[in-house]
Amino acid sequence: MIDQKLLEYLESFLTSRRQSLYKKVIEQRTNYFTVAVEDVYQLHNTSAVIRSCDVFGIQNVHVIEEINAKRIDREIAMGAQKWVDINRYTTTKECINSLKKKGYQIIATTPHDDSIKLKDFDISKPSAFFFGQEQEGLSDTVLDAADTKLHIPMVGFTESLNISVSAAIILQQVTSLLRNSNIDWQLSEEEKLEKRFDWAKKVIKSHEKIIARYEEEN
Repeated sequence: MIDQKLLEYLESFLTSRRQSLYKKVIEQRTNYFTVAVEDVYQLHNTSAVIRSCDVFGIQNVHVIEEINAKRIDREIAMGAQKWVDINRYTTTKECINSLKKKGYQIIATTPHDDSIKLKDFDISKPSAFFFGQEQEGLSDTVLDAADTKLHIPMVGFTESLNISVSAAIILQQVTSLLRNSNIDWQLSEEEKLEKRFDWAKKVIKSHEKIIARYEEEN
């Protein structure tokens, strides 16, 4: 549990503008929806998905690196990796099992099979949206485990979108619906405090010394 007095003390080293921004952003964060990317080959695509998650208020991203293990491209993510929690997995099954235990339904994004249109997606359940490789798409492991398959309708000659574009379109749609619903989608009060504490530590270089001094005095 976060010591609120310590949090307030630590945040006193931030500008009032940054403190206000943190509080404003945290109110729009959610764990009701989450995103998983499976063995994406192009590094900038994973990074761009993380950036979209930050933009649309998704707090947790799940990166599966069973085949392709690469570091996050900081330039493409534009610092979003500071504000979004990145969870890494060495196998797809591990990721799926972890998300199901947390109560998420698995949503496979695919233009094929019996996938439903984005406009018809039901937001009534916590959902994890899976995005796959650029050429091959999602693995059979994800497709077989999926509770729902989802696609973005397209009317041109091109049959697919870049995964970062797909993620942005889907997240904009589902988070907009979520925020206009009666669903309790926000972080809990304790989760909000934890993220504020985490974000403060990430931007205050001397946070360890500040915390140690506070503990000595209290």
